[in-house]
Amino acid sequence: MSCFSCYVSRRKKDVSRVEVDNGSRSASTAGNGGTNATERKKECFSEAKGKNARNGQSSTPAASFGFRELAAATRGFKEANLIGEGGFGRVYKGRLSTGEVVAVKQLSHDGRQGFQEFVTEVLMLSLLHHSNLVKLIGYCTDGDQRLLVYEYMPMGSLEDHLFDLTQDKEPLSWSSRMKIAVGAARGLEYLHCKADPPVIYRDLKSANILLDNDFNPKLSDFGLAKLGPVGDNTHVSTRVMGTYGYCAPEYAMSGKLTLKSDIYSFGVVLLELITGRRAIDSSKRPGEQNLVSWSRPYFSDRRKFVHMADPLLQGLFPVRCLHQAIAITAMCLQEQPKFRPLIGDIVVALEYLASQNIPETHRHGVRSPQLQSPSKMDRN
Repeated sequence: MSCFSCYVSRRKKDVSRVEVDNGSRSASTAGNGGTNATERKKECFSEAKGKNARNGQSSTPAASFGFRELAAATRGFKEANLIGEGGFGRVYKGRLSTGEVVAVKQLSHDGRQGFQEFVTEVLMLSLLHHSNLVKLIGYCTDGDQRLLVYEYMPMGSLEDHLFDLTQDKEPLSWSSRMKIAVGAARGLEYLHCKADPPVIYRDLKSANILLDNDFNPKLSDFGLAKLGPVGDNTHVSTRVMGTYGYCAPEYAMSGKLTLKSDIYSFGVVLLELITGRRAIDSSKRPGEQNLVSWSRPYFSDRRKFVHMADPLLQGLFPVRCLHQAIAITAMCLQEQPKFRPLIGDIVVALEYLASQNIPETHRHGVRSPQLQSPSKMDRN
């Protein structure tokens, strides 16, 4: 779609993480794995830390906690304090001796890869600081224990507010969805454009976007993050890891990771925000289980855009903004990475949409979208 430049100028079901080896790359050597990769990360971040200091940016190291201290904070990791669970392990709500409420992630003992992700996350979040990135407070390495301590995000994840809602939980409004999209995009922009060297997030999904009391989003879980290409390099070759439904097709097929791989994943999250559908949903009938595949026929016909909107919105959205949001999403999901927009342009476009105080008057029950002409839709 060719209208993206117009916007810019206006200035709890767990989806398992997957690991796929490609070609002849082995699990022990792919993507410069092992000790050498960890050492390289430390060297690069030592350099980055110096640059951050020269630029006046904060790079306060995370605190080291003892296991007993964190066990006491979570009351012995009681089931009542469990607030999340995934392939990495479990997350518990806790209260430190200082009175601060935190989230404590206890990593599973699943071998070397889990330890590498632990080291990566501590390094990344100790040096990267932004209002749309979750704050790492500290960590624990007592014996074989590996725990991470984060700021507590009381509203849980974006996933919690989009899918399988209980009767006592209100669906997200259109304005809240755009607010979350803008915040997530700003966090990604920081990683791609402000971090030095740039960082490829590699696991952007609704479950990793956490929300505070005001529904401000923060990106979390940096265990798969990679330092982006520098100099004349166009990509980073690595073992394919991520989450089904969110991985860019060129990365899944070749293991060539670029900043544009994150843009594709961001497009999937935008699509989830717009449609209220999961990236992968095996409960849907064949042909509708993969969200991107289901949506592609709609992208070519603006008259069908309104049918992509989440039914839980009950028609309360500005149609013109819906059209623009879908246009942005479609460009993020381009098969060829070179045609996907830069994250800075996406931020500008989404900020414009979020700033539009257009009366949310479109209701399916009042006026059937099938009966409206494209020109009339544009005027709504």
